[in-house]
Amino acid sequence: RKSSRVSGPSYSAFSTYLRKSNMADFSKRPEVTVDTMGKVHNPSGEGVKAISSSVKTKAAKKASQPPVPVVESHDTKVKEEGSSRRNITRKKTEGVYDSRNKKQGGHGKGKWDDLQDGSEHDALKLDKDDPLYVESEDTEAYILTSGVTEDVTGYDEVVEKQVYGPMLTLMEFKLQVADVVREYFDSADSDEVIRSLEEMKCRPYLPEVVKKAISLSLDEGPRERELVSRLLTCLHPTPLSDEDMAAGFDLLLGSLEDLCIDCPDAKPMVGSFLARAVVDEVLPPAFLSTQNNENPGSEVVERAVSLLSREHCTARLEKIWGPGDGRPVAELKKVMDQLLQEYLLSRELDEAARCVRELKAAHFHHELVKRGVKIAMEQDGSQENSQENLDAMVALFSFLVKNSIMSEYQVAKGLARLHKILADLTLDVPAASTMLEEFEIMAKESDCLPKSVAVVE
Repeated sequence: RKSSRVSGPSYSAFSTYLRKSNMADFSKRPEVTVDTMGKVHNPSGEGVKAISSSVKTKAAKKASQPPVPVVESHDTKVKEEGSSRRNITRKKTEGVYDSRNKKQGGHGKGKWDDLQDGSEHDALKLDKDDPLYVESEDTEAYILTSGVTEDVTGYDEVVEKQVYGPMLTLMEFKLQVADVVREYFDSADSDEVIRSLEEMKCRPYLPEVVKKAISLSLDEGPRERELVSRLLTCLHPTPLSDEDMAAGFDLLLGSLEDLCIDCPDAKPMVGSFLARAVVDEVLPPAFLSTQNNENPGSEVVERAVSLLSREHCTARLEKIWGPGDGRPVAELKKVMDQLLQEYLLSRELDEAARCVRELKAAHFHHELVKRGVKIAMEQDGSQENSQENLDAMVALFSFLVKNSIMSEYQVAKGLARLHKILADLTLDVPAASTMLEEFEIMAKESDCLPKSVAVVE
């Protein structure tokens, strides 16, 4: 292994030099600063500056040159003749700066601006009388529309343009349909409803007619509901198609929860409308199957199916809205007879009052009084010393008067009409005169017929 110690003459000479040198000599050197730094071969650094002579020469030459004048305009100078090299000096912006004139980089690329096709004039309009006129090149002769072309539904005088699509907004259409349906309740003229819908020219909104008509009839009586059922039959298949009818009932079923807030019996009544629409061939039976699959257990669909599953459902559903649907007087009398006979068997005042209220024939209640007393007299006349049926009739009419379902005037008028046929009634019931007098006395005692009110002759 070699030793790392330096030996030999070179080492001894270096040691001798260190002994002879005096370290105090370094303290005599001036402080090294930026101004006194010099080259390596000048250890004292005395008189040597940091800036070289060549740098001083360039600075003096630049200081002797005259100042460059300020350019006041956008001057473009070509350095060399026939060369594309340019030296562009732009004018400094002073005052208010308008950013609309800014090129925004990229030499104006991507900027929304007028077409820069080199022309400084507007495009010339094509003249149809020009022999070289080509109709396909005239862009003003065409109107760009969607792929599905629609017929012109009307002309808007405000904007002076033709209108494609509905003439009214959906809200305006609903308001006008509501007015048309209310007018139909008074006139029962379905042709006028069809004319009004055609004048509105809102073909896409026709399903709203089904929803609006049925929802308005829920707040009315059986007559209005029967009118709506007949109206749907008149509107199908023109102007309302099968798809419009199905879409209208879909809208109605979708808003059923809101309708139940104002009309608690909305669900059974809408189910009756569904069953009636199927019988009238306004809706296909498959509509109920589709609704049952989409909403299993729906109370509305189940009621419609149950009504259609009954025996003789067609004949029954034609009279689904009861006797107050505007049917003839003869049929209304028949319904009254059935009502009175059922009451004499059950003696249920609430059920009888509900049936009388559903008649929606307050002006015809005197016929109910006349027929009720006549039936009670015939049944009591066949039994000896019996007044059970007359007492039941007094209780019924008294209950109707106290609950403001029937007026006292209608009771008096019914008894007056019964006095006129008393001679014929005596042939069937010999004690009819005596029984009628007893009935009047009981009616006055029960406040059904006030004592101050005489029987109308």
